[in-house]
Amino acid sequence: MHALIIEDEMLIAAVIEFVLRECGFDSFDVAPSSHSAIAAASRQRPDLITADIWLDAGTGLEAVSAISPRASIPVIFITGSAMQIRDQITDYPVLNKPFSQQTLTYAVAASMASLTADQPSERTARRRRDRTG
Repeated sequence: MHALIIEDEMLIAAVIEFVLRECGFDSFDVAPSSHSAIAAASRQRPDLITADIWLDAGTGLEAVSAISPRASIPVIFITGSAMQIRDQITDYPVLNKPFSQQTLTYAVAASMASLTADQPSERTARRRRDRTG
């Protein structure tokens, strides 16, 4: 699985990558700006995005809106201002910095589980095709 980490603080990005690797992700792009995040996502579609809100260049919210306008990719926002923006971002989990490994691991598991719950299984899709075709 591939993750896009939108974070301008490289030490924090490295910690996020470590936790995501423990969650089963095996390839990563780290983007320090909204522009570089959009470019990275166009090269390889991520299975999960983690994003800081405030970046040196742009915002994580701008990047996520451009990459996944219909919320088709799970996103976890990780920011130092979670309390201030939690009311504005209702479709995604928002974690506060500093975060624990356990909290991020739980958010990843919940985000990935909700993605698979929203998608019909291959068996269900096959049954639907058999009934209509």
